Amino acid sequence: MKYFIDTLRTKSEVLFYFGLICLVVGLIFLLLTRITQTQVLGINAWIKPAKFALSTWLYAWAMGWYCQYLVSFNLSFFEWSVVVLLGLEIAYIAFQASRGQLSHFNLSTPVTAALYSMMAIAATLVTVYTAFVAIQFVIGNHVPLPDYYAQSIQYALWLFVVFAFEGFVMGSKLTHTIGGAMGGKGLPFLNWSTQLGDPRVAHFIGMHALQVLPIIAYYFLKDTKLVLITALLYGVLAIFTLMQALDGRPFIKT
Repeated sequence: MKYFIDTLRTKSEVLFYFGLICLVVGLIFLLLTRITQTQVLGINAWIKPAKFALSTWLYAWAMGWYCQYLVSFNLSFFEWSVVVLLGLEIAYIAFQASRGQLSHFNLSTPVTAALYSMMAIAATLVTVYTAFVAIQFVIGNHVPLPDYYAQSIQYALWLFVVFAFEGFVMGSKLTHTIGGAMGGKGLPFLNWSTQLGDPRVAHFIGMHALQVLPIIAYYFLKDTKLVLITALLYGVLAIFTLMQALDGRPFIKT
């Protein structure tokens, strides 16, 4: 871990510190869930910004690590794009949490509708930029890496992109539950519905391939065929949970 942190801080200083800030902010939001009573859709309002901050921390550190391998890439522009776009998204989600209001799917006023649209644009831009990074690995614009490791990064990036865009499934319906209104019983912290279909499950699984696949490939699989099979199975799992959600069935029913 010390090697990872030292290397990341040296190679991608901006994303290292942005990720660190997101981690600290996420922990502060978690603390606020214990000392405040403000709720949105029946759960503590600070859970959502905590999840987004922690997820952004993982994204920033993963992308900082992978981008260090690229040999012809404007890392500084990518770093600051991520900081500005995702930083503003977290800030708005936290602002709405402090008011006890929805950040996503909130079209109650022209201002909240505009800000929700801006969040969608920010997420789209980051996803498109991530796809551009994936293309750099596809065309071989990186330092020499073990084939199985380079391929795992490619697969992870593409799965992230596909299931980040899957967020438009929820955006188009203005809800993160299928078969009923938002709210109600959900899994602890994650709050995935245990009564209705919930596309957030596939969204989460697919996007966090960004961390899961390269780690498994580098430390355990060490074989291109095994990496491909694992990536396919991982993708099938994400697709299955999406189809399950669209059919109105919960990932875990209680």
